[in-house]
Amino acid sequence: MTAAPNREEKTIAEHETLKYSLLGPSLTKSGQDNVDQNKVSEIIYNASKGSKYFNNEEARDKNLTQKIERILTKKRQLEKLDLASDRRKADEYIAELELSRDLSQVVVHIDCDAFYAAVEELDRPELKDVPFAVGGGVLTTCNYHARKFGCRSGMAGFVAKKLCPELIMLKLNFDKYTAKAQEVREIIVDYDPRFESASIDEAYLNITEYCRRNDIGPEEAVEQLRREVHEKTKITISAGIAANAKLAKICSNMNKPNGQFSLPRERNAIIAFMRDLPTRKVNGVGRVFERELDAIGVKTCGDIYQYRQYLAKLFGDKAFAFLMQCYLGLGRTTVQPAEEYERKSVGTESTFGEMGNPVELRDKLRATAEELEKDMVRTQFKGRTLCLKVKLHTFEVFTRQVIPPKAVYIAEDLYKYSVPMLSKLEQEFPGMKLRLMGLRCTHLVSMKKPDTMAFFGFKRKSTSDQPESESPSSDTAKRKADSLDNDGEGQWESWPDELLFEDAERQEREDEMQELETLSQEIDKRRHHGKEIVPNPKKGEEVEEEWWDCPICGRPQATSEREFNEHIDLCLSRQTIRDVVQETAESRSRDQTPVPKRAKMGTEKGREKGVPGDPKQRRLCFG
Repeated sequence: MTAAPNREEKTIAEHETLKYSLLGPSLTKSGQDNVDQNKVSEIIYNASKGSKYFNNEEARDKNLTQKIERILTKKRQLEKLDLASDRRKADEYIAELELSRDLSQVVVHIDCDAFYAAVEELDRPELKDVPFAVGGGVLTTCNYHARKFGCRSGMAGFVAKKLCPELIMLKLNFDKYTAKAQEVREIIVDYDPRFESASIDEAYLNITEYCRRNDIGPEEAVEQLRREVHEKTKITISAGIAANAKLAKICSNMNKPNGQFSLPRERNAIIAFMRDLPTRKVNGVGRVFERELDAIGVKTCGDIYQYRQYLAKLFGDKAFAFLMQCYLGLGRTTVQPAEEYERKSVGTESTFGEMGNPVELRDKLRATAEELEKDMVRTQFKGRTLCLKVKLHTFEVFTRQVIPPKAVYIAEDLYKYSVPMLSKLEQEFPGMKLRLMGLRCTHLVSMKKPDTMAFFGFKRKSTSDQPESESPSSDTAKRKADSLDNDGEGQWESWPDELLFEDAERQEREDEMQELETLSQEIDKRRHHGKEIVPNPKKGEEVEEEWWDCPICGRPQATSEREFNEHIDLCLSRQTIRDVVQETAESRSRDQTPVPKRAKMGTEKGREKGVPGDPKQRRLCFG
């Protein structure tokens, strides 16, 4: 008689973490502070109970619980050891990080308030005082009236209806949102022409130069920016002002909607601010990582220091470095157009109804390969590694990867090398049924023609047929020689380390959104809209730049007589250096014994020994 109740109590206890997980990826959204989250979690729990989605989430929660148990077991073992050395290394790393602290920059993160909903209100003013949301199967945006009921982005529509029966649901209108976003972008470009779009409705700016040039304080400048956006676009934005991008992102959520929060650019103020900040408030800490940190005792960023000797051994070096930066409130101060960041992967995936026929699966794989080829050609990359991602009808996700004998991008190659991975999955899961398939290329190699003259620091002349977004930045032009791949085809691509955790958290939210859409059976094929990289608007009217071509190297140069003459002198010197290096290499390949300098410079004696001069190289004589 007591066995059943005990089993039920155990299930209830196990599902406490599941209920928290079911709250969704947008729990930290503004407007949720006064919501009874326990009530919301109960409604979501009961509404989804028994579904495939619920069963998958339950399995994921159990797996995470088991992983946390392993982490705790390892932590108990570490507690028995002398970790003085690890503590000392952590302290040394903290001291090293402190040396990199930059308090000279003013970085701003702006976020449009309930953007899609705000745009819809412009056309339908009667919606301002009623709860409504934008989206189909999954809510993309809610106005603040709906948020009071616990509704938020990333929530299934039928669940939101249970929380707020009078909720009005509007269909998405991407063209409308894109046009309004462009209006905002054309304003913020005046404050920072190199602002960085984080999505369709948020951006990072570095206004240090703007404040200096206009003799204005950061807070006043941001107030002016927010006022200008509201006057011209009729929507409101919130902003965070801080010493780096990580802090600015956190601050922009402190005084929403239609507000701003400025964190003093002083070390003590930053340390105090981070000390009591929950780890989940940091961009890059998702629900999974939050639970893992919470399990070992790290609830706030201030707690990180106390456990510094364990972090690298429990979570790895990258997570350790990321957490140390969180504790210190450090982040990147570099803000640049999103299109200038080098890609780390190119991929495509699609969700569909349950599919198990082997022929249909291969047809889907071929179609996916063709879609990926289009993206690879558009972005001008090949991939050294090919990854296959599938989601079973049980919502379990599996990935497999292969390293082809050559970098690939053509659909036929993508299909050829991915079929064996699909076949192996079919052997592992007999009768396998899929509802998602994706292909992704990583370890990218650029297909763009290398700019050999970039090594010498020469400018590239822009052409009308080359889009601005494809023009190489000054950073990407200065490649290190050891970053070249063995074939000389291109370079390995990389991202700033800080963005790796942010991207991982973003992917976690994307996956959860997709699962919710599948649960609702209303899949939005344009779900990723707003994440695309769009070149920044040009500030003012473009003035065509005049160039002078160098008679030595043929590269365009600035129209300054002094600079032009200096360049020619430098170009001549470089030409001489290249001649000497080439001739030295030729002489070494011909004979290991030293050769007189005159013979190496291409004299008759040297040519008689079979060392022809290079007709492409200029011969310079100095009296």
